[in-house]
Amino acid sequence: QLDPENTGFIGVETFASLVHSHELPLDPAKLDMLVALAQGNDEGQVCYQELVDLISSKRSSSFKRAIANGQRALPRDVLLDETGLGIYKRFVRYVAYEILPCEMDRRWYFYQHRTCPPPVFMAAVTLTQIIVFLCYGARLNKWVLQTYHPEYMKSPLVYHPGHRARAWRFLTYMFMHVGLEQLGFNALLQLMIGVPLEMVHGILRISFLYLAGVLAGSLTVSITDMRAPLVGGSGGVYALCSAHLANVVMNWAGMRCPYKLLRMVLALVCMSSEVGRAVWLRFSPPLPASGPQPSFMAHLAGAIVGISMGLTILRSYEESLQDQCGWWVLLLSYGTFLLFAVFWNIFAYDL
Repeated sequence: QLDPENTGFIGVETFASLVHSHELPLDPAKLDMLVALAQGNDEGQVCYQELVDLISSKRSSSFKRAIANGQRALPRDVLLDETGLGIYKRFVRYVAYEILPCEMDRRWYFYQHRTCPPPVFMAAVTLTQIIVFLCYGARLNKWVLQTYHPEYMKSPLVYHPGHRARAWRFLTYMFMHVGLEQLGFNALLQLMIGVPLEMVHGILRISFLYLAGVLAGSLTVSITDMRAPLVGGSGGVYALCSAHLANVVMNWAGMRCPYKLLRMVLALVCMSSEVGRAVWLRFSPPLPASGPQPSFMAHLAGAIVGISMGLTILRSYEESLQDQCGWWVLLLSYGTFLLFAVFWNIFAYDL
């Protein structure tokens, strides 16, 4: 009735009177966002499709253009000023300030966040790693430096160059760990960084980034350290951590997380110490071993994946990756590396 020509637009005043006369129960924050959208187009009109997208918590390209042009109608510190929130909603607000560098993105995430689907991927991976570690620890009665036990290295989950034809080992090694200290380090980072990242960016993007780091780690070891086995989820963990740290550095001024410089230094020190420990175990093992100890190259490969591919994923919040040329370049580069590594594993060992 208000749009007899089916243009898909009506005036702001007409929409305001419609809301007032029918007492529509719209979220005030979303109503303000809709006004910001109307201010972003040439005629100052409300678009029906934008209204539908906004109510269904879908972010349209016109919304992003309105934000990019600085035409906003939301209170500046709505997240900081809001009181009386429950524990979970306060945690969501913390995640928004921890992960996202843009204030409008933080407000958008805060208002459109839903508890379903929950961040199950990182929790499931961490739980599986703990269960596998406990099972092998109880079976072998060994909780530190488990890789020195010959039965541990015979596990069908460990990546070993002699069993590289069993392709599942290139991924399943992430469930095995050298000992309690490596498991604790990886589990802590996966829960502290991986879960918030999954809450913001979704299970598909974060699981892809994590598994890409894991796969790149084992394939890099098969190329650069051809005699060494591999255990631990460090390839995926370092992909997540390096992507997050690079995102913080790239958007330093916009990040609102407290003590970010101190936390950055502590994170780099901890990650460097873990790499140093892995190098020491590889080349100067404290105990006599029957064979080479696990390689450290997965840490470096995961970090490279995180800084390159991961940074692109984290900088594209609520944006389609397939519309970005840089994403396809990175994906092609990663695919080329996988193809090269596959041929290397098929032919190079025989040489």
